Amino acid sequence: MQRKAYVPGVAALIAALLAGCTGGGALGGEPDDSKPGDSGSSTSAAEPGKYRTLPEPCGEVDRGTLDSMLPGIEEMPDEEQQEKAYEGVPTVTYDTDRRVGCRWKVESSDATHHLLVDFERVVSYDTAVSDDTRATEVYSSKVQKADLPEPSGTPTADAEPSDSAGTGTDAGESDKGDGKGDGKGDGKGDEKGDAGDSASSGAPEEAVTPLGLEPRVLDDLGDEAFLDDAFSTSASATRHRTVTVVFRTSNVIVTVEYDEQPGRRTDIPDSKEMQDKAQELAGMLADRFDE
Repeated sequence: MQRKAYVPGVAALIAALLAGCTGGGALGGEPDDSKPGDSGSSTSAAEPGKYRTLPEPCGEVDRGTLDSMLPGIEEMPDEEQQEKAYEGVPTVTYDTDRRVGCRWKVESSDATHHLLVDFERVVSYDTAVSDDTRATEVYSSKVQKADLPEPSGTPTADAEPSDSAGTGTDAGESDKGDGKGDGKGDGKGDEKGDAGDSASSGAPEEAVTPLGLEPRVLDDLGDEAFLDDAFSTSASATRHRTVTVVFRTSNVIVTVEYDEQPGRRTDIPDSKEMQDKAQELAGMLADRFDE
């Protein structure tokens, strides 16, 4: 019977503990997020990303840029078809707050061009990891997948002078005739002719990508960026080049994918021209995110 004497004291203690927790949620639940200044929270949530929404991608590329990147669009005889070409086609997405994209395609007698613009807003569902940190992880996975080569302009200390990267002046080949190497990257005509022969023989991509234009990390574009340049050397189909520029700005990752497929199998899309156009568009998009 003595135990009953302690029950009121225990009840009072429990009541006091419950009264002290009224500033939070239910017992065992999460604290009330509606009071960000509550000092009772033991941990603070990671910073949210800068961007909470995404722009409409089909409206982010102006007509002048489309005229430049999609030759032939201005010459379309059918005005309705031309208008649809300018508008682009939204990519399929199930959450427009998280990812949106737009595609354009224009065919002409000389080539077929494709353009893709993709916006991905990264959100971290871990309260200890910020959106920016998670976006950095996603971006890093894209860099790893691109498998960028080592920068060609940073030789090691013990490296001997060598042109094994494909400059056309290898010590073992310098006396074999300069006819092959003269056209590598100096002009469009020469590059197309020699590169076309290389591609048809199954030569690696480096044979048709001028030095200095290899896939690489880019500076002064968003928080971090890279460029990839892939050339198809398939003998069973028309050759084409795809230039991809990816950059991250805070918790948004932007991808610009630009593809050209020439009308003639012997033609090689100009790497520098395509890279310049893709980078210019990426720069314009980065500026608009900063506005």
